Amino acid sequence: MRWVICALTALTLASPVFAADLGILPGPQPVAPGGSLPVGPATFTRWSGFYVGGQISYGNANADFSTATQPLVASSLAELALENQIGVQTWPVLGSGSGDAVGYGGFVGYNTQWQDLVVGFEGNYTHTALTTTASVTPINTRAMQVAGNTDVVSLTGTGQLEITDYASFRTRAGWVLGNVLPYGFAGLVVGGGNYSVTSLVTGTQNAATPPPYGCDPIITPTTCVSLYFPNSTGQNGALLYGFSVGGGVDWAITQNIFLRGEFEYVQFAPIANIVASIVSARVGAGFKF
Repeated sequence: MRWVICALTALTLASPVFAADLGILPGPQPVAPGGSLPVGPATFTRWSGFYVGGQISYGNANADFSTATQPLVASSLAELALENQIGVQTWPVLGSGSGDAVGYGGFVGYNTQWQDLVVGFEGNYTHTALTTTASVTPINTRAMQVAGNTDVVSLTGTGQLEITDYASFRTRAGWVLGNVLPYGFAGLVVGGGNYSVTSLVTGTQNAATPPPYGCDPIITPTTCVSLYFPNSTGQNGALLYGFSVGGGVDWAITQNIFLRGEFEYVQFAPIANIVASIVSARVGAGFKF
């Protein structure tokens, strides 16, 4: 009889070790109806600790260029009554642009776990080539009365933004459901990209009327002036920053290996009056230590 008691004692002491080897955390001891005998311990998949992984993504970027030409036009016409009275810079000639691209990258993070609640921190990086080009609606031959004279102005421009990579620094929280961990996250984002914006103002100051608003040497021999003001701005390797929110699911297929699927929305702060955002979906795999 003594050896039976010893064997049972050994198995009782060893059971937590076996549970740890399987990546299982013991939960509270539920009690059977009537409070007589324990039904058995609740168990949860272990998600605590450090983890790393890789991923691929498909993203869509959208950029609004509607105010991108304003600083350029304001600078070009700063000395003219045309700008001071009419405000040509406010004329929108550029619209939105969008672009799709595949990306790849990786992630590293750390989880803390309280039974079925998981809270952690993560760094997530994506390299991509999301290029957006502004739609253009030129304004042609718009005649206005300025200081008692007729000015005729045309305005056009171009705009492009390429997002080359970005990294998010997130806090996240999830709830263990068997071997699946649904989670949500929010964080800050920094990225890199290239942009260029151009504007071109042309026309005639003190033009003859009626149309075609030419410079008549008899009517306006000395005051008729042609307008031609090109301007541009741009930068390679520009710094982008903003925030991200999203959610996903981690699925433990072994004690240390898990698969991932997630959705993320990124909103960047304006850069050169260009407002950009990214919507992306990712799949990946990771290893937890």
